[in-house]
Amino acid sequence: MRKSVLGLILTAALALPATAADLGGKILNIGSDTTYPPHEFIEDGMVKGFDVDVVAEICKRVNCQTNWVTTAWDGIFAALANGQFDMVVSGVTITDERDKIVDFSDPYIIVQQGVLMRVANKDSTIEDFKSGKLRLSSQTGTTNATLGEELVGRDNLALFDSFNNAVVAVRNGDVDGVIIDSTSAAAYEQEFAGELTVAIKGLSSDPLGLVFQEGSPLQDAFNEGLAQIIADGTMAKLVLKWWPK
Repeated sequence: MRKSVLGLILTAALALPATAADLGGKILNIGSDTTYPPHEFIEDGMVKGFDVDVVAEICKRVNCQTNWVTTAWDGIFAALANGQFDMVVSGVTITDERDKIVDFSDPYIIVQQGVLMRVANKDSTIEDFKSGKLRLSSQTGTTNATLGEELVGRDNLALFDSFNNAVVAVRNGDVDGVIIDSTSAAAYEQEFAGELTVAIKGLSSDPLGLVFQEGSPLQDAFNEGLAQIIADGTMAKLVLKWWPK
């Protein structure tokens, strides 16, 4: 996992800007569905995760501070457009449809989609889900859910309001798999080692981006900071921190 994630980040590395933006110590309200480890999650009352660390490192370069605001995934982009947040950081896949209503940073990581399932079902295929023999799940409103519906049909796809709830359903036997980003799937696979495994991999390759209101000057500043942390090796260190294997 570490090698593949790191390689994808390095291939997306950008030219280092000559000068860094300076946001003057601005406090940014960041909307996030903090139920998606290891990208963002709550631990000891604090928002933590890979995405959180990425933003913190960028803010060191462009002089800003963060105020993380936990919010539901459903409606998160509308809330951004209405000015409830300065930006959204929530493991968001860059898509043409979303780009019509928000602005994205350059990709900060590229993930693969796969299916997390019980170890007992590790030899299962997408055809088993498509036929109705097994039932797939995902989080509503995500690109994972969109791909899941394309692969197995809506009738064979159960939708949950968070990936955590979908994973609980897999563990309980209510559904048989959850289509999810590889980076998050690896965290669940480690947490429930011997119980859950990513048995189907590489269903698609998706770039994730930081999200801003259309026309926001933050986009350019964060792209500069992102380019810097990729170029100086900080991003590689964060990948090693969150995906040590």
